Amino acid sequence: MNTKLTLKLNKKAIDRAKKYAQSNKQSLSVMVEKYFNLLSDKESISEIEISPNVLELSGIIKLPENIKVKEVYRNHIEEKYSR
Repeated sequence: MNTKLTLKLNKKAIDRAKKYAQSNKQSLSVMVEKYFNLLSDKESISEIEISPNVLELSGIIKLPENIKVKEVYRNHIEEKYSR
């Protein structure tokens, strides 16, 4: 059963997402649904292919053990798109 969802997003982000969806011949709704499923499906995480470049860079930066990476990233994104 499909249900309507209303989101408030930055106009630039919406425009880029629409272009991406169009170039991949899928609707924005399908794209968002796939993303939500990816986030919530723990099994799908193991199916994500990590590029060799990313693997090569993994572990280069040493972060403090007590840093909350998700919180720092969330703050960065909020600041970036609130302008």
